[in-house]
Amino acid sequence: MIYRSYRGFNLIPLWVIIGLNLVLFIATLINRQLLYLFGLIPADVLARPWIIVTSMFVHGGLWHILANMITLYFFGRYLCSLVGGKKFLIVYFVGGILGSVFYILLAPPFSIAIGASGAVFALGGALAVMRPKLRVFVFPIPAPLPLWVAVIGGFLIISLFPNVAWQAHLGGLAFGLAIGYFFRRRERRLF
Repeated sequence: MIYRSYRGFNLIPLWVIIGLNLVLFIATLINRQLLYLFGLIPADVLARPWIIVTSMFVHGGLWHILANMITLYFFGRYLCSLVGGKKFLIVYFVGGILGSVFYILLAPPFSIAIGASGAVFALGGALAVMRPKLRVFVFPIPAPLPLWVAVIGGFLIISLFPNVAWQAHLGGLAFGLAIGYFFRRRERRLF
């Protein structure tokens, strides 16, 4: 099968999202209370509905933001090349918002979720459906894995860690898989 990339794609939307994440990370290093102002606490959603979105832009530590931004860059860059910047933004934001909704529905009411992981899993899910056989390296595994194995396996392994908002990951991944199926069907009709 022959694949072609989206003509005229640019990475500005991706760089803007990464930049926002970095700025807010620095802000939360200066003032840790911002984590509670912008983080998603299910019991607070009616009083502060913006946390459904703002929680996607704050991170708890250096490893948290590094892992999310590196994965966001690689998944985002490739998805932008396949579907363009507008559709990339739709996948990122709708996946992140659905991740927040899953967290609100499935997590304890006074817990807190922060990070871009739900949105990043949406990107990974879309790519896993669109390019399942693409081989990727996942640290520390020394051999390339099919993308779908890396994304689904990553979800399952990360979900076992304590203090991980697996609910948000699940919501983002579910949306990513569904939209990836839509994009792939549409891509096949074009050829």
